[in-house]
Amino acid sequence: MGLTAAAAPESTAAGTTALVRAQELYRFFHAGDDETFALRGVSLEVHAGEMVAVVGPSGSGKSTLLACLAGLDEPDGGHVVVAGQRITRRTEATRAELRARWIGILLQSNNFIDHLSVSQNIQAAQTLAKDRARSSPSTLLTEVGLADRAHARPSTLSGGEAARAALAVALANDPPVLLADEPTGEVDQQAQSRVLDLLRGRAEAGKAVLVVTHSRDVAAAADRVIHIVDGKVTDD
Repeated sequence: MGLTAAAAPESTAAGTTALVRAQELYRFFHAGDDETFALRGVSLEVHAGEMVAVVGPSGSGKSTLLACLAGLDEPDGGHVVVAGQRITRRTEATRAELRARWIGILLQSNNFIDHLSVSQNIQAAQTLAKDRARSSPSTLLTEVGLADRAHARPSTLSGGEAARAALAVALANDPPVLLADEPTGEVDQQAQSRVLDLLRGRAEAGKAVLVVTHSRDVAAAADRVIHIVDGKVTDD
């Protein structure tokens, strides 16, 4: 579909590469005559080798922000650049191709096709980006500690297993950017520690990791914490 080659991502003065850059994002929703702002001029960057946590009260705009960064939702103002490619104001087909190439997404609802096994879910994700270098499903499942659950259906997984399997799907194409929405929200302490180790490992491998979370443990594991209240960044 004619995507151009990715431009070189911007480098900061400190020498790190900004793999995600959001500029003045606005998003509002209508309900009858009421207009609700979910995002009010949010700007941020996430650099290669960095894990960033986005925190704030429920309804503050965190999940809306993640959806705009991933190209799952279009902001009403501002733009997002991922790995040198502008993802806003593009067709849905183009945004989907960009996501397949550059972005791994871990959602609260998980990212499974329910009638496929865990291994088949990874394979399905890999068919979307045929030109990406990537690990085999068995290697990814071994990495997240689920080698023995490759043929299981998602509905048979425990909360901790589902979180790790969803992470394996998000990593299917070895994306340079990983966006995660409450990745430890429904897991026990042991599973949370394992997921956090995996997220930290991605950042230490030079990827850009952004995590939306309510968890103090997740925020404490991040290199940087961005606070959002009422759709605005209040502290970074």
